[in-house]
Amino acid sequence: MKLATWTALLLFAFPHLGWGQTNDSWKQVSGEERSAALSQTNYSVIGATQKQEALLRAQIRIMHPEILPLRIVFVPHWKYLETARIFRLHVPTGYTSAMFTHLPSRTVFIDTDRYINDASLGYWMAHELGHLVTNTSKESDADKAASLFRGRLKDSAKLPALAGKS
Repeated sequence: MKLATWTALLLFAFPHLGWGQTNDSWKQVSGEERSAALSQTNYSVIGATQKQEALLRAQIRIMHPEILPLRIVFVPHWKYLETARIFRLHVPTGYTSAMFTHLPSRTVFIDTDRYINDASLGYWMAHELGHLVTNTSKESDADKAASLFRGRLKDSAKLPALAGKS
């Protein structure tokens, strides 16, 4: 009991001992400075092959959404189903789910077993980006926002064909 009392007394008497590693010139950082430090182009792609990651980053760069995901996670089918169950994902009638977005964490989960081809990756990622931009789980709102992103992808695919003809 005496040891606990003395330990608590020392920690309260000398709070700088609990600060961890700091340098001598520390200052309070405002919320504006903290949010500005996060780059709008930084997001993690986890579990993808190098080719998938490069393609996905190129497609997202072309789509140029106002809000980016923080993480994009490629997971096997069993883990995808478990994650969807944990987040209580509701898939409306008539829709399939090859990927979904968890809005509070801005994380997109992709079922690697349902990954069809490179074109479908961009098509469905546009839909998930639509969820992030509209900040809603409504599929119709996400589809409306996704049409803009899909148009940008389609336009960029036409550019190399036009450049080759001139």
